[in-house]
Amino acid sequence: MKNIEESGLVIKIKNRNILLIEDEAFLRDILRRYLESQEYGVFEAGSGEEGLEILDKEKIDLVVLDIMLPKMQGWEVCEIVKEKYSIPVAILTARGEEDDEVRGLEIGADDYIVKPFKPKVLIARINGLLKKTPSRSFEKVGDIEIDREGYRVLKNGVDINLGLKGYNLLNFLILNRNIVLSREKILDNVWADEFDVDTRTVDTWIKILRKKIGEEYIRTVRGVGYEFKDKK
Repeated sequence: MKNIEESGLVIKIKNRNILLIEDEAFLRDILRRYLESQEYGVFEAGSGEEGLEILDKEKIDLVVLDIMLPKMQGWEVCEIVKEKYSIPVAILTARGEEDDEVRGLEIGADDYIVKPFKPKVLIARINGLLKKTPSRSFEKVGDIEIDREGYRVLKNGVDINLGLKGYNLLNFLILNRNIVLSREKILDNVWADEFDVDTRTVDTWIKILRKKIGEEYIRTVRGVGYEFKDKK
């Protein structure tokens, strides 16, 4: 994520997270201040490409999107966001033509705001959109968070790349935490449809998982299997 960090990305995980995709740094700064005053976490992007990269890596609840962006236009960004994510998009534009508003709504934008506007008005629009959008549920266990809608795992707020199999294994262990699970039971539930695996596969993936999330979470019970323990 070096290119994101170099662009001045602001990360403050608070109540709900807003992604600002706007190439005017001055306007982004104003909007960020207002949003943070309302206890929103704020992520910033100066281009559509940068914004999509953030969306792939972070928990975002709503996108504020400028249409007139360098390279990839906001229209295209909006279409991609609405195809990939179930989150609202509020479009910002200096163009107030009716055709533009219709186009924005046709590609899935949830609101359309013409510049210049008062930041308080934008905040009111955002609040209204988020009231209609349930917050994604993250189950927290120690310093680990499970996003079951997005198939993501975070440790101390940072994404851990486990892959689908690693995610399924961790999810099964957490759902049965503080219970000793045999290797066979883990195999039957996580690798139910695969015939070319055995209990050694479970041992291998447990080792991988321990490296990713920390040794302290998974206890080996000799001769039986494994137990996921809540971190004290």
